Amino acid sequence: MQYPVYIVDAFAANVFEGNPAAVCPLQNWLPDATMQSIAAENNLSETVFFVPTENGFHIRWFTPTVEVALCGHATLATAHILYTELGYVLPNIQFESMSGELIVQKHPQGYQLNFPSTQLEILNGDDSVLLHGLGIQKYEAAFTSSMDWMVVLENQDAIDALHPNFDILATIPSRGIIVTAPGKEVDFVCRCFYPQSGVNEDPVTGSSFTHTAPYWSERLGTTALIGEQRSQRPGKVWLQIQGNRTLLAGPAITFSKGHFFLP
Repeated sequence: MQYPVYIVDAFAANVFEGNPAAVCPLQNWLPDATMQSIAAENNLSETVFFVPTENGFHIRWFTPTVEVALCGHATLATAHILYTELGYVLPNIQFESMSGELIVQKHPQGYQLNFPSTQLEILNGDDSVLLHGLGIQKYEAAFTSSMDWMVVLENQDAIDALHPNFDILATIPSRGIIVTAPGKEVDFVCRCFYPQSGVNEDPVTGSSFTHTAPYWSERLGTTALIGEQRSQRPGKVWLQIQGNRTLLAGPAITFSKGHFFLP
């Protein structure tokens, strides 16, 4: 059996930028172990699978090692393929997911994702592993959530200077670590480390902005922001806070399309 697969650079206007994702349309689910093996074979930060439903699509995301509850860049990549390759024409795409209903629509910056904002709680307890893993001596604030831990540093230079110890960070009981600070040319910057999920540093992490954008919205007193993830493949994200939802937008571009083959 052969199945279509597309590689899309998400939060990117040009190929070789942003965050690549493998997009795999299905008519019916494959076994979980098979989808995990395909994600490991692709060896990208995310491989996304989706099947049609009565009202839209059901979507699932896999890193090379685990299934995750939410992924922004692969959802954006999926919307891009639906509109550009699969003939989808409705103004909104409705996805069912482990994180509830997700809505995507076209946007002047490309595509806009409508995601639930993530509730943060102040980190209590021993932070020595966090400090040691990030290679820092202090931070302004630290939070936990149902997905990631988030650390606020003083400025963009501190973000750019990070050289984490991923073996140490991998012992922290979370999906990963988001580190953020005020930006020089944008409202805020961030970097995202996910050794727990098989990805040491993710290029542009859509779901991380459901943590950072609400925090910076409250701190800066605005509901409209621009964030930048400063990885080796950086990307900007246009953000809007609407109640308990985070809207994030950015472009995508198809890098390749083909098939994978299963017995």
